[in-house]
Amino acid sequence: MIVTEIVEISKTKAKVLLDNDRCFALYKSELKKYRIAEDAEISQEYYDMIMGEVLLKRAKLRCMNLLKSRDYTKHQLVMKLRQGIYPEEIMDAAIDYVASYGYVDDLRYAKSYIECAGKTKSRRQIENTLFGKGISKETIEQAYEQCFEEDCITEEEVLICRLLEKKHFDRENATYEECQKMIGFLYRKGFALDNIYKAVGG
Repeated sequence: MIVTEIVEISKTKAKVLLDNDRCFALYKSELKKYRIAEDAEISQEYYDMIMGEVLLKRAKLRCMNLLKSRDYTKHQLVMKLRQGIYPEEIMDAAIDYVASYGYVDDLRYAKSYIECAGKTKSRRQIENTLFGKGISKETIEQAYEQCFEEDCITEEEVLICRLLEKKHFDRENATYEECQKMIGFLYRKGFALDNIYKAVGG
């Protein structure tokens, strides 16, 4: 493998690009230690050493430090590691490592989010948020099933009633225009039209 370019990232770190389209980041002191320079060759032995002894350890530590403060999905961890220019196989191995100890669990994350957000948000809102965090449809459905079994989900009809109360909506005296405006508001919140019409009329 030949080093085609070394790009400075900061005063202490640089990005190393290889002729096989791979790249990774190292501290400048490590560039000297492993004798990495532009147009220089990196043996497979040195490359494996850098991957296993330097980058994998660093990626595992990065994941552990992130998870100390709060839960992350696997997708979110990938996004964080990608910022550090870790190779794909290093990211996968680091995430597998923390997952093997139960430190990252997409099902647990989804369930916890549903239990909390389900007190104020519609299922559609929650699903869209979890999709954005990289959680699969199957995992979200499984999380919802567990929440239903444990009876820790607020019914959508109850959530709508709470919002109507908060908005001081008077169904009996509301005009047609006011009803339509409220229906649009609730629909944008992700609630099912059937439940909206039951609560508002229409």
